[in-house]
Amino acid sequence: AHHLTRREKAPIRVLRYKNHFLGARCPNKSRSHRSPSPRASGGEPHARLPPSPQPTRQPTPAPPPGEEAKHLHPRRQRSSPTAAMAVSDRSRNALLPSFLYAAPSAAATPTPFSAVAGIGGRGLVAPSHAAAARPAAWARAPSEPSRKIEMYSPAFYAACTAGGITSCGLTHMTVTPLDLVKCNMQIDPAKYKSISSGFGVLLKEQGAKGFFRGWVPTLIGYSGQGACKFGFYEFFKKYYSDIAGPENAAKYKTLIYLAGSASAEVIADVALCPMEAVKVRVQTQPGFAKGLSDGFPKFVKAQGYAGLYKGIVPLWGRQIPYTMMKFASFETIVENIYKYAIPAPKSECSKSLQLGVSFAGGYVAGVFCAIVSHPADNLVSFLNNAQGATVGDAVKKLGLWGLFTRGLPLRIVMIGTLTGAQWGIYDAFKVMVGLPTSGGVAPPAAGEQLKG
Repeated sequence: AHHLTRREKAPIRVLRYKNHFLGARCPNKSRSHRSPSPRASGGEPHARLPPSPQPTRQPTPAPPPGEEAKHLHPRRQRSSPTAAMAVSDRSRNALLPSFLYAAPSAAATPTPFSAVAGIGGRGLVAPSHAAAARPAAWARAPSEPSRKIEMYSPAFYAACTAGGITSCGLTHMTVTPLDLVKCNMQIDPAKYKSISSGFGVLLKEQGAKGFFRGWVPTLIGYSGQGACKFGFYEFFKKYYSDIAGPENAAKYKTLIYLAGSASAEVIADVALCPMEAVKVRVQTQPGFAKGLSDGFPKFVKAQGYAGLYKGIVPLWGRQIPYTMMKFASFETIVENIYKYAIPAPKSECSKSLQLGVSFAGGYVAGVFCAIVSHPADNLVSFLNNAQGATVGDAVKKLGLWGLFTRGLPLRIVMIGTLTGAQWGIYDAFKVMVGLPTSGGVAPPAAGEQLKG
């Protein structure tokens, strides 16, 4: 074999590998039955040998019915049509925002991918046929891991108080230019004849900075008012519901909304009144003060600390009807939206849709609030601006018609937007800390859940 070249040795290697392979597959076949090598037979190295006989294979018996899947290789098993549809649903949901696909629930059908495919460590579950028939915007959002705050606990009321501070303080500060024009139209209608002319006069006399005069007392005063308003409303609503009992609370729920909001606003206005007095004086008397830092000492020096609460009764007359309408109408409007306008329960709506309902319900409620509380708003502005004036003086100067209509269109726009934004921010804060949105069907407390 040393005299053979590499090219002449190649056929010999192929024959050896072939004989070895046949011997491994047919162990009963002796080595004597293998074809002799070209060198042993004395033939030429390149002589072509006859093909070796292939062993006959016995037909494999068919498995009994119902056992076919066990005999298939795991990778070759075919998935059922239901599993294929589930794969399609999972692939589609992976491309959608997380708040648009179905959440794990007892009624949902798990898929083979639910154990491994998920977002944020949560498995995906195929939606039911009823949920798949709804529009994507009404699909249920992923369930929260656990409610961080127990309903009606001290932490719950503290969260509602913080949400009220955020919603009322920020929104009232944002609409300071509108509030400034509205107050001046109420105090000096001859000079500030309309909304457009009012903005023009302010821009000409005070410049762009003049549109935000009094924003500091506005922020502080309405933050305190919002804290008491929302926090105590949730407290009094639960308190009066417990006194009435479950049956009467459901039957007279509107009366409970009205009583709870009125009780909360009585306390909230005590926090608002001092800052409201300084704000009106700064905004309506040019040259009195630049803001809270110099306006508050001047006001106290001129009228004393008791003068800060001179307008508390007119403020109650304005804010209590306003707040009663704000909460009672909001609760009713939101409940009717979920009942008649949205073909899905509130619990199955996404959080973004729930916040949109909160804003819409708050805006409509704000329009009613502006109409109901506007006469008292004119009285508050007049009394805080005119030192020593009384309610009778305001009625004589403004007139009964002017008391109800002066500055009303601007206040409708301002209060409608303001109230809608307040409910939107308040509910967004509640969702952020793990609480449900306002309105609709409220979840029961933990103790009530155990009793049920």
